[in-house]
Amino acid sequence: MIHDDMPHKKIHQGRNIKRFREMLGIKQEALAFELGDDWNQKKISLLEQKETIEASILSQVAKILKVPVEAFENFDEEAAIAYINTFNDNSSNHGTIGNNYNCQLTFNPLDKMVELYERMLQQQKEMIDKLEKLIQGK
Repeated sequence: MIHDDMPHKKIHQGRNIKRFREMLGIKQEALAFELGDDWNQKKISLLEQKETIEASILSQVAKILKVPVEAFENFDEEAAIAYINTFNDNSSNHGTIGNNYNCQLTFNPLDKMVELYERMLQQQKEMIDKLEKLIQGK
């Protein structure tokens, strides 16, 4: 008989995809478009409701959002709170999520915010270019 007094944290991968997608300002329709022809907004909505997602799909979404797959696989509320709290202490581990959360992300948050902002601007520019081509084509 195995005794396991440690509560298991349930990681909801779909909810994590939604969180990161929304933080990046990407709509479900845009993610569906990037995933391919057999995807649509409704299918993304259903995906975001799934607790566990196939590795191949998780990998595709991670590539599109430019977020490590591990972020979807390991992110939970407690990890986020612990991570945010690292900014409130005087230790030297700013910008790293502890090993307790099995998420080996090391980055400067400000650099990531600038990178995300620049990527969002680029995506917006590409969308405007596509729309202008559509308008000119009519």
